[in-house]
Amino acid sequence: MVQALFGSTSFQTQSGDRLVSKAVGTAIAALFKRSEKIEANVRAEPVAKLLQGSVDGFDFIGNGMLMYNGLRIAVMELYVQAVSIDFSAIFTGQVKLRQPTQASLRVVLTEEDLTDSFNTPFVVEKLQRLQYQGEPLKFTKTLMTITPEKALRIQSEILLGNSQEPVQVDFTTQVEVQDRQKIRFVDVQYSGNQEAINLSQALVNHVNDLLDLDKFALDGTQLKVDRLRIQNNSLIFYGSAQINQFPKGKKN
Repeated sequence: MVQALFGSTSFQTQSGDRLVSKAVGTAIAALFKRSEKIEANVRAEPVAKLLQGSVDGFDFIGNGMLMYNGLRIAVMELYVQAVSIDFSAIFTGQVKLRQPTQASLRVVLTEEDLTDSFNTPFVVEKLQRLQYQGEPLKFTKTLMTITPEKALRIQSEILLGNSQEPVQVDFTTQVEVQDRQKIRFVDVQYSGNQEAINLSQALVNHVNDLLDLDKFALDGTQLKVDRLRIQNNSLIFYGSAQINQFPKGKKN
């Protein structure tokens, strides 16, 4: 069927890999609510091997992406090697893997991405699961910045229970990866009065329990982080993704 649609001669040109590259880019774009730029480049030599669903690999670069849960990503780079796909699914706008594959990745989060993400209902709801001294918490005006010393500074106004006077939380922290799976705040420096410090300590412990990458991965994928850097006012993650099945885009 695929050969009949393309013809053996035309498919030997680069039209085949461009078609698949466009389909892969479109399928990845569907995973995000919005994106500024998405490019995918499928590699296959010779191109005709695509007819059997064999791909030498593909590269993906996306900029300014907004996930459906509100989390923002400045840059995502994904490099996949030697993958087998169901080529016929391309015509329905889907990417289906015949077998799991591994990809290396690089993700960049700016200060603005971090601040916007920590103020989304998706994250705020998780933060507010913490009860402090038996009181529920309400987070407002959370601000995340990167200091000249390459530490992450977190400031937030937190209301305890029915109090109308917020506690001003302000602390700086180093960020490290643990067991390739968990992001941790370490070497934390607290500011403010004793009440603010106590609340900040409880918050750090709570956040450290939350920052497990499995809770943020797309369906069908598992993330591992090998290295984390703070550079140019951005948090940069280097790692890998185990892709068991290509995630499906949201249908709305």
